[in-house]
Amino acid sequence: MGYKSELESRLAKKATKAIVDYQMIEDGDRVMVGLSGGKDSWALLQILDVLRQRAPIAFTLVAVNVDSGYKEYKHDLIARTCESRGWEYRIEHTGIGEAIDDILDDGATPCSLCARLRRGVLYRIAKEIGATKIALGHHADDFIETLLLNLFFAGSLKAMPPRLVSDDGEHVVIRPLVYAGEDEARAYTKESGLPIIGCCCPACGDLSLQRQRTKRLLMELEREHPGVKQSMLRALANVAPRHLLDTRLNPPGELRRRIGPAPVARHVSFPPA
Repeated sequence: MGYKSELESRLAKKATKAIVDYQMIEDGDRVMVGLSGGKDSWALLQILDVLRQRAPIAFTLVAVNVDSGYKEYKHDLIARTCESRGWEYRIEHTGIGEAIDDILDDGATPCSLCARLRRGVLYRIAKEIGATKIALGHHADDFIETLLLNLFFAGSLKAMPPRLVSDDGEHVVIRPLVYAGEDEARAYTKESGLPIIGCCCPACGDLSLQRQRTKRLLMELEREHPGVKQSMLRALANVAPRHLLDTRLNPPGELRRRIGPAPVARHVSFPPA
């Protein structure tokens, strides 16, 4: 069975490499795909279904959509699309939209809080339906942008992991599109005839100024130096801990053992002035 296009073939190879590199999916897994209705989650669901039909292991998919409660949200279109493709799905209706207004700090952006609340709902549903993996649609651009945001504005050298075990050890979150670019996800969703559905939040698309600037910076860098984003992504898998300042990675005592004992300190007394 051939791929329907060069784009699908390329995306399938990248997703397969990520799955193998980070042991994301195993035989017998029930993979729950977080389906927002945006381009990235549709692309993830579609390519995982393509891989499922070809994989040497058996695994199942179920798409889960968390409806935040906004009246204009087209959850019915998500349902019809999943049914037309033969995809198992579940839509969970919540009041997250109203809750955010009550607990959001003044001046804060709602997107990160909304993501955390939705993640909690996904964890609960994963237990209810017996999902062994939770797949999210973050792509390479998300990884790089998160790296730069933490580096520039949080004083932290971190991005996001392609495979994450939750703090309580009960859930495994995977991101099979880690090697795929945002443009590829967008093009694949369009090519597959899948409807891109906004979340209908009043703040939807209103990214923080920091994230907007980071996106523009990456676009400028990629335009001036093609391949720079791929280089940054490779850097996340090519860390040199000994060349960083974190003493948790380079305890001074460990360094001393590598270079030999510390010199004996000599106490010198100076004559009074």
